[in-house]
Amino acid sequence: MFTFLWSLIIGGIIGWIAGMIVGRDIPGGVFGNIIAGFVGAWLGALIFGNWGPDIAGFAIIPALIGAVLLVFLLSLIMKSFRKTTD
Repeated sequence: MFTFLWSLIIGGIIGWIAGMIVGRDIPGGVFGNIIAGFVGAWLGALIFGNWGPDIAGFAIIPALIGAVLLVFLLSLIMKSFRKTTD
């Protein structure tokens, strides 16, 4: 149980840091940050592998890079949707 809670916290922090780096808010607040952290960690592990420091099952550097890429791509997609609806 504690491991799952720790993973949620680290995933949320990774998503929050990625949003700060890109300069965009992630839709969904805390839950959006957690999802961005988990999906970003998965994406980063696929692209870069699992290397660097590991906290709560997350290889921090690839997870952060993957989350930054995810938030950047989501912000581009959201921006294009806003242009088409205006």
